Amino acid sequence: MTSSGQTPPTRPPPLTGIRVLDIGTLLAGPVAATLLGDFGAEVIKVEQPGRGDTLRGSPRDGRAGRSASWLVEGRNKKSITVNLRVEAGQALLRELITHADVLVENFTPGTLEKWGLGWDEVHALNPALVMTRVSGWGQTGPYAKRPGYDRIALGFSGYMYPTGFPDRIPVRPAFPTADYNSATFAALATMLALYERDVNGGEGQMIDLALYESMFRITGDLVADFTRHGRVRERIGNRNATFTPAGTFSTSDDRYVQIAAGGDNVWPRMAAAMGRDDLATDKRYARGRDRNERAAELEGLVAEWVGRHTYAEVEAMLVEAKVPVGGIYTADQIVADPHYAARENVLTIDDETIGPFPMPSVVPKLSATPGRVTATGPELGSHNDEILSGLLGRSEADLDALRADGVI
Repeated sequence: MTSSGQTPPTRPPPLTGIRVLDIGTLLAGPVAATLLGDFGAEVIKVEQPGRGDTLRGSPRDGRAGRSASWLVEGRNKKSITVNLRVEAGQALLRELITHADVLVENFTPGTLEKWGLGWDEVHALNPALVMTRVSGWGQTGPYAKRPGYDRIALGFSGYMYPTGFPDRIPVRPAFPTADYNSATFAALATMLALYERDVNGGEGQMIDLALYESMFRITGDLVADFTRHGRVRERIGNRNATFTPAGTFSTSDDRYVQIAAGGDNVWPRMAAAMGRDDLATDKRYARGRDRNERAAELEGLVAEWVGRHTYAEVEAMLVEAKVPVGGIYTADQIVADPHYAARENVLTIDDETIGPFPMPSVVPKLSATPGRVTATGPELGSHNDEILSGLLGRSEADLDALRADGVI
């Protein structure tokens, strides 16, 4: 495969030599492995024979087991098929564990223990192994064995209740935010555990992360505001309760624009761009506290001004005035934007089956050892021979027997 939109590395990626076993499905656990693979880790994706990871069959793009979602989030991975529900498959995983640095899983708590593959067992097999466990509710607590999904975590975490408009029900984000946020935290935790092992001389350890916990972490002072002041945060739409004017406004050409002009040093520049210098000196709006108390009326003035101009006009005037401004982009606007192009945020991988395939590039950017995407999500089981024969030493006859028994 070839690619475009990637800066050539000057050195090998930083996780070169780290081997990750990804035995999860869908997003939160597997995307944590994807993030590690972006920076050079060898990621071996262990999938159920026959159907593979559920993400392969995403309803948005059924491409014979390689949906668009799979092509993106299965990138850089090697796919093998092992039936973990049978003893022979569990035995194969135990053997793989002895060759691995990291095991990532997101089964319902208790599942691996039932198969004799809980933390105590895998730690005994490989004391250097980092076991990263992502689940809906965590490995402990009264709710631990409940099924958990992105939507459930968004609600339970406190993140979703204040999201949306006050006269409507709470709104779920358009993307699986809890899954992706948890994947990021899981990748960070894995790196911390590897650092402890490799730099500080420790052993492997178990990471226990719940989907709701990663979302609760980014609610900031939500709980403190309640416990100290008795305030329950309510929905206020696109406003910011402590930063006015700030919001989403409609232009004369039916585009949306985001403006954040609530700072005391920014507000006078905003007023000047509107041709209303008087607003900056008006005592009702001079200080942030005053503007917050009159948010509806002040943002109404901003909305009226924005509504008389096109998006291009608003953007040009506010950029010139050094007021934070930006659009609410759709996919077509993303691919046409010069900043996305300059930052190489969209890369194209030349897939052997479907041809050029665009996807988000690796984040974050490292100057000396940047991450890299070498392949889209692979065909199911396409690396069975490489891993089971090359790594574990199984003969072709052994593999034939395992296939016949439905183990791989």
